[in-house]
Amino acid sequence: MKFLLSLLNFQFYHNPVNDWGIALGIIVFSLLFARVFYWMVSKSLSWLSRNTNTKIDDLIIQRIDTPIAMGIVLIGIRSALKFLEFPLVVERYVHRGFVMMSALTVTWLVTRIVRAIIENQYKKYAEEENVKVDEQMLLFIKRASLILLWSMGAVVGLNNAGVDVSALIAGLGIGGLAFALAAQDTVKNLIGGLIIFFDKPFHMGDVIQVKEFQGTVIYIGMRSTRIRNAAGRIITIPNAQFSDSGIENITVEPTRRVATVINLSPEIQADKVKEAIALVNDVIKKVAGVFHDDADTYVEKFSGASIDVSVIYFIQKGNNIHQKQNEVNLAILQRFQQAGIPLANALQNGK
Repeated sequence: MKFLLSLLNFQFYHNPVNDWGIALGIIVFSLLFARVFYWMVSKSLSWLSRNTNTKIDDLIIQRIDTPIAMGIVLIGIRSALKFLEFPLVVERYVHRGFVMMSALTVTWLVTRIVRAIIENQYKKYAEEENVKVDEQMLLFIKRASLILLWSMGAVVGLNNAGVDVSALIAGLGIGGLAFALAAQDTVKNLIGGLIIFFDKPFHMGDVIQVKEFQGTVIYIGMRSTRIRNAAGRIITIPNAQFSDSGIENITVEPTRRVATVINLSPEIQADKVKEAIALVNDVIKKVAGVFHDDADTYVEKFSGASIDVSVIYFIQKGNNIHQKQNEVNLAILQRFQQAGIPLANALQNGK
């Protein structure tokens, strides 16, 4: 018995073994309590979340288990250390470490909640817009938010722990400025990717034109966008071009404007020119999928080589543009042959 008492009173690093045992017991208890506490809370919150129509609460509950458990363990460790006495220098470092770990644990909890919200909103956006979720863009947004939140958490933790954060930031600022200058093109591409995500000028599968490039969007990334042109070639466009140039979304146009020039023989009589214009207008009215209300047919110019008749009409969205042009052109050619209206040369189409 005396041996046990002497062992418990034995001094080890400024504290008796008895106090070390109490501190260890508090830590072990905090570990067990953290697990039991989370199990009870998660069961209760899961039951409540099943009665709601949203999924965001389910995602948050699934993400906050480890940070909450870590917070309870930190409280237990801090409470255990209060039973022990340390030199002033050690006590100061213990306090700073606890403050820093507490700030990082809170940051960990916040980042998990933010990630759950981002994933839920991104999925909701994809379902509402009926587009495929771009995993690379989602990864970029999550990483950007994590870097921002962890940076803020580290600054708050270091500041409360007694570290001169302003001097540290000033020292890092010079290196950050050099890095920013070297990576400005990459930053511009990332900003362009964010513009595509938030402004939604186009979606996957849309036909767009940017500067001299035109094609179908097959990939939207955080640094670049890929389109497939009419020849089947893949064109990679840096996203920075979308922030400083116009984007023509051909898919969302209500109609496609078609302008056709018919070159009649210069020897044709004026009455035959009028008949040609009437025949063209009649063809446009009879071809399905072509708007005739806004169509316009007129003599643009004439010379010794030909009499040029301009024809402008609009094809409804959803129709095959080339097939409709072919249908209109063949119908006009057939009607001209039947009426004996001579052409100077072949039809020339332009948009």
